[in-house]
Amino acid sequence: MKQETFPNTLQEAILYFADPENCSNFLAALRWPDGITCPKCEGKKVSYLSTRRVWKCKECKKQFSVKAGTLMEDSAIGLDKWLAAIWLIANAKNGISSHEIGRSLGVTQKSAWFLLHRIRLAMQTGTFEKLSGEVEVDETFIGGKARNMHKHVRARKIKGTGGAGKTAVMGLLERHGEVRTKVIPNVRRRALYNEVKRHVEPGACVFTDALPSYNGLQADYTHNVINHAEEYVKGNVHTNGVENFWSLLKRSINGTYISVEPFHLFRYLDEQSFRFNTRKRNDTYRFIETAKALTGKRLTYDELTGSKN
Repeated sequence: MKQETFPNTLQEAILYFADPENCSNFLAALRWPDGITCPKCEGKKVSYLSTRRVWKCKECKKQFSVKAGTLMEDSAIGLDKWLAAIWLIANAKNGISSHEIGRSLGVTQKSAWFLLHRIRLAMQTGTFEKLSGEVEVDETFIGGKARNMHKHVRARKIKGTGGAGKTAVMGLLERHGEVRTKVIPNVRRRALYNEVKRHVEPGACVFTDALPSYNGLQADYTHNVINHAEEYVKGNVHTNGVENFWSLLKRSINGTYISVEPFHLFRYLDEQSFRFNTRKRNDTYRFIETAKALTGKRLTYDELTGSKN
């Protein structure tokens, strides 16, 4: 029996999008809610070639599919697998590895890895609206534990204590709102203050730990400090919200992805931030929001790997 209602679970999604027409119609409706438009010339006079599931523009005479001008362009992977992968990664709380995606969809690990990074790009959200009200600010370090490294690797990578040999990441969480994350060069005052200024509205109430690099925020913000050497909560002053996000992020990196290269780390931050910011929504909402963002973006394999050729 053909399923008529839109899916609400992974099983329903796999059955629903097993029909190529459902895939094409769903993506076309998201991309062109006011009618099909040619991505080449923006002409609206188009005809549908049902045998190939593509459209032909009557003005520029070009043919195009729903993949044209999206992150799926030139991908040999079918829409049914693309949409199943989007559902999986958008709703997996601790993430899903490329090996697991490859086994589940019947593609190679390399193809699954490339597919997942393109979906992470779709999850990337950019906004000029600043955080306001009560904002928690914290920093952490992402990297392998020294005790798990071979002694030669440890000698090469670990040159000091604390965050030596690791990547610094900053997080800003508006209470009862969204989180924003950024890979930063260091945890010195200039780097941290610039990010707070860029993302937080002047006059907001900012909560941080006792790191000296946050000194000076009181000039533009109501700055409240919690000293973790003494206590973790003092009335309304704490950074437990953003630290909860760090625990979710590290659980996905350490437990699911195992190894993340520093130059790809921002993509994993985008992925976890997207899921955290939509945590009160259902699976269907996260799936649709990710699918909407496929259009107008492009990421080639050479760009992803840094290859010159």
